[in-house]
Amino acid sequence: MNLVENPFELGTGLKSRSISFENPTGERGSGGTAARLETGVGRKGRPSVVIAPGETFALADIEGPGTIRHIWMATRPTPEKLRGITIRGYWENQEHPSIECPLGDLMGFSHGKHTRFNSAAHSVSDNAGLNLYLPMPFARRARFELTNESGVESRFYYQMDYTLGDVHPTDFGRLHVLFRRENPTTLKQDFEILPQRDGRGRYLGTIVGVRILDSKYWWGEGEAKIYLDGDREYPTICTTGTEDYACLGFEMQETCHPYGGCPLNRESFVSFYRWHLPDPVFFNTDIRVTLQQLGIKEDAKLFERQDDVCCSSFWYEELPGNPLPAYPKLEFRMAHIWPS
Repeated sequence: MNLVENPFELGTGLKSRSISFENPTGERGSGGTAARLETGVGRKGRPSVVIAPGETFALADIEGPGTIRHIWMATRPTPEKLRGITIRGYWENQEHPSIECPLGDLMGFSHGKHTRFNSAAHSVSDNAGLNLYLPMPFARRARFELTNESGVESRFYYQMDYTLGDVHPTDFGRLHVLFRRENPTTLKQDFEILPQRDGRGRYLGTIVGVRILDSKYWWGEGEAKIYLDGDREYPTICTTGTEDYACLGFEMQETCHPYGGCPLNRESFVSFYRWHLPDPVFFNTDIRVTLQQLGIKEDAKLFERQDDVCCSSFWYEELPGNPLPAYPKLEFRMAHIWPS
């Protein structure tokens, strides 16, 4: 049901709900009941919570069927918090998360460096109001939690807007998000944006961060490759270069469009994204997505190179599904990110 293209439809049968610290259960008629000393009950009693270092906090536990349609989050946007806070999402009572990603990388940017931008999936304000708009359908249960590994306490705000009563097909996909990093990448071995996933689904896109280790030559000649349904040596979909995959051309520029762009291209740090929404990428048995590390010299000769590359990849996949690859340890996630 496309509620954006058909905002005039009234007979949907859906129930509108929202979870925040002001209504942690999302129950009807239960929002804004907390008291504030100086203003009393219902007058901005609990807009935020301070989450201590090492604390895990339950953000939502929703009984379906339903669809999460928008997530807004905010905290003071230091690199330590944006890379040190992890968001995990669980679907349909699976024990392992389908979403496991640092806060900043989940919300659209790399290196713990937020910049203002807008895309088809995200919007980020000057002071790091973080928004995610990809729909997240579920049948029986949706559960989200936050873990603060940043080493500092974080005053955290959030709101999750969703509907209940959605009628989903029997074979619908659940949103998956995976964070990966190689620092540095392996020479002559393509970086895996999405390691092989088996089953049926739809690849949505990725946010890629590159910390350039040698800026003498242009670093981004590597092609993105999408291996589909039994592809092994060669992919079905092959781009022409790294900036080309971001829907740009002739090196990176700080410019953002709905389906591709680059919100950060400063010093040795680059963050870019690509969304396959109007150009869908479906897979029926398996998928793998990679990015080459190739540079070019003055004589126009290509050469293999190594850089520090990370990504958060997004896709829908049927359940039950396999666990995500191991989540990187905190020290590895935090090393060589944007300076505080």
